[in-house]
Amino acid sequence: MKKIVLDTNVLISALLNPSGRPARILEGILSGSWKLQLDNRILLEYWDVLHRPKFGFKEESILPLMDFIRMESDFIAPVHVEWDFPDPFDRMFYEILEASSADSLITGNLKHFPKDARIMLPSDFLAKG
Repeated sequence: MKKIVLDTNVLISALLNPSGRPARILEGILSGSWKLQLDNRILLEYWDVLHRPKFGFKEESILPLMDFIRMESDFIAPVHVEWDFPDPFDRMFYEILEASSADSLITGNLKHFPKDARIMLPSDFLAKG
């Protein structure tokens, strides 16, 4: 089973467009094909962003998803990474990638991360298999 770190933007994209590539990744997580690697900071970010009014997600949809993520993910102790992240909130995803045995960090914003072959767009992750 592949272990992945999932940037919040991919999770949100999956829910906004159920027929897109991010949705295929979320389906793989829900079916057990891929296992999320995260920490409490990432879990809290997922929670906060899913509750933003602009997305209009209903609580009865958010709660089961968050319960699944909390129960079925691997919680990893992060390692500090020295790099000048354009968005400081992206640091936590890379720190979990570095601390875990994750195969990939999947994001819609490659430019926010250091050059690393393990960091990829949803389309590249799916193409890689």
